[in-house]
Amino acid sequence: MFRGAEIPYGAYWSTPFARWQGSLSHLHSLKFAAHAAKSELAQREISLAEINHGILGMTVPQQQSFYGLPWVTGMMGAEDVAGPTINQACATGARTLAAATHEVSAGLSDTTLILTADRTSNGPHVYYPAPSGPGGTGDHEDVVMDNFNHDPHARNAMIDTAENVAAKYQISTAEQHDVVLRRHDQYQDALANDHAFQKRFMTLPFEVPDNRLRKTIAILSGDEGVAAANAEGLAKLRPVKAGGSITFGGQTHPADGTVGLLVTTEDSAQQYASDTSIRVRLLGFGQSRTEKGYMPQAPVEAAQRALDDAGLNMAAIDTVKSHNPFAVNDIVFSRETGFALEAMNNYGCSLIWGHPQGPTGLRTIVELIEELAVKGGGRGLFQGCAAGDSAMAVVLEVGGR
Repeated sequence: MFRGAEIPYGAYWSTPFARWQGSLSHLHSLKFAAHAAKSELAQREISLAEINHGILGMTVPQQQSFYGLPWVTGMMGAEDVAGPTINQACATGARTLAAATHEVSAGLSDTTLILTADRTSNGPHVYYPAPSGPGGTGDHEDVVMDNFNHDPHARNAMIDTAENVAAKYQISTAEQHDVVLRRHDQYQDALANDHAFQKRFMTLPFEVPDNRLRKTIAILSGDEGVAAANAEGLAKLRPVKAGGSITFGGQTHPADGTVGLLVTTEDSAQQYASDTSIRVRLLGFGQSRTEKGYMPQAPVEAAQRALDDAGLNMAAIDTVKSHNPFAVNDIVFSRETGFALEAMNNYGCSLIWGHPQGPTGLRTIVELIEELAVKGGGRGLFQGCAAGDSAMAVVLEVGGR
């Protein structure tokens, strides 16, 4: 059995993202995801009894996260909902959406709940026993920091991949900073009129719970830790690596947060949509892996594969959103595809509001849907890179019924 899969318009949410060691750093990411999802579904009057499959996306282990999705849905009260836990680094959001789409399209589920959650703050420190090591000493790692700084296959850090691509495409620091300023300006549009755009999918002001999820200990008016940028300040920054071009201003920051979304059949989408006149169709997916050490260029091929899957070309795309841990990501994508650099990432992107890994792509996709809804419809492309010099892309359409 094969059938179309849709995202019910409005049946998605994101918490604000908070820079690591900020207001969300004390929360167990899976308990927080369950807490937020239960509240958001109740606000939308979507019954847990209607959900028959779940997918959890996460990249940073938490205590007892071995139990994955069934534990999270159990905490929500959906004790009969099972499903997998997926980790594909920063492509996790797009991968969970692809997996949910395939599940619904194959007739295995009518309503799949996607939950993505990560806390880069206070990352776990892991010890790996090695009885055959000298004196029985084992190995250890900081799950977050050590993996930011070393790809065991390409043998470089994340920032090295950006430097390699910047050198290949002769992208200057000044050009990167111009993109950063443009992205900050676009983000301000999401904050206009008391965060009107973000309130389309984000509950604001946001009540931050204590670690027992029983009382409110802080209030967030929006994303926390977004650093203001201006040309003069950026010009004073020196490259992080000697002889390089990437400054701290030209890259994103680690963050904490959770994002959720439903994927359903067409009939269920009309039942759960906040506006039944708006239809969100999933048209295509693409994955790629580029040469070692050149991660920011990987989305170009992934995007083309998603377009091929949808039977479209770049000229058919009205809006592009990217997961862009580095400004060079957007510059390369624009050069290779011809999509206008200044037109990408309206209302914000991960370069500005941060990078909690698993939820990053899914929030970007939610913003893509809402931007198209504001425009009155159209086709959108999400693309973003991921660890291992890989990438994923999604093509979707927002229109009428």
